[in-house]
Amino acid sequence: MFSTPRIPVSLEFFPPKTPEGADKLRLVRQQLYPLQPSFCSVTFGAGGSTQAGTFRAVCEILGEGVPAASHFTCINATRDTVRAQLATLKAMGVKRLVALRGDLPEGYGGGDFVYASDLVAFIRAETGDDFHIEVACYPETHPQAHSPQADISALLAKQNAGAHSAITQYFYNSDAYFRFAEEAQAMGVHIPLVPGILPITNAAQLLRFSEACGAEIPRWIRLRLLGYGDDIESIKAFGLQVVTDLCEQLRAGGAPGLHFYTLNQSAPTLAICEELGLLPLARTSLARVA
Repeated sequence: MFSTPRIPVSLEFFPPKTPEGADKLRLVRQQLYPLQPSFCSVTFGAGGSTQAGTFRAVCEILGEGVPAASHFTCINATRDTVRAQLATLKAMGVKRLVALRGDLPEGYGGGDFVYASDLVAFIRAETGDDFHIEVACYPETHPQAHSPQADISALLAKQNAGAHSAITQYFYNSDAYFRFAEEAQAMGVHIPLVPGILPITNAAQLLRFSEACGAEIPRWIRLRLLGYGDDIESIKAFGLQVVTDLCEQLRAGGAPGLHFYTLNQSAPTLAICEELGLLPLARTSLARVA
C-alpha cells in the first residue's frame, strides 16, 4: 500500500433507469462515501434525455450530505431551457456543474449553443458565481479536434468563458497527461486539470468504450487483456495493478485530484483507493467485501 500524501477524490455516477438500479446506486454511494469525495457528479444523457433521473440522483446525493454536481449538456438546448434548468438546480442547492457540449445525436438539428464554451459563458452570464463550473479536456486529443493545439485552444476558450477546472477523459498513460498539462499551461491554461480514472474490470467493455471515445489503450495493456480471455479474476487483478500504478504516478507528479468513473460500482474504485492508502484504516474492509 502506498503512503504518500492524500489526494482529493471525486466520483461520477450515471442516473439509474429502474427502481432496482436506484436502490443499488444508493448502496454503492454509501460504500464509497468513506473516501470522503470532494463531490459526486451525475451524467446527463444526449440532449438532456436523462434530465429527470440526473436531477433526482443529484438531489439524493445532496440529501446524503455530500456535494453533488450535475452534468449539463447543450446539444439541442435553447437559452430558455438552460435558464429553466439552472433555476431548478439552484433551487435544489446545487453548487457545481459539469458543463459539456455533449455527443452529437443522429439527425442533430442545432440549438442556441455550438460549443461547450458558449454554454459556460451563458451560465456565467446568467448566474454569476453561483456555480463552480467543471469542463472536459482530452490528454490524448478529442477525436473531432483538428489538432492537439486546436483541442487545447478549445479548453482555453472554456477557461476564458468562466470555467473553474477541468476533468480529463480517461487514459492509461501518465506521460500523455503530464505532456498535455505542460502544453496547456504553455498556451495559457491555468485552471486545474483533474485526471479522469476508469477502473479496468471488463476487457470487452473497455475496448468498446475506448473505440467510441478515442481513448488510447496502450498496446501492452490491450494484449494482456486479450490474453486473459474470459478469465475475469485475472482481468480484475491486472486492471487493479495498472490503474493503481497510474494513480500513484499522477499523485507523485502533482495532479490536483482523481475523478473516478465508477460505472455505478463500488468495489473497483474502493480497491484502487485502498491500495493508494486513501481509505481510513477502520473502513478498508469495505474494499474487500463490496
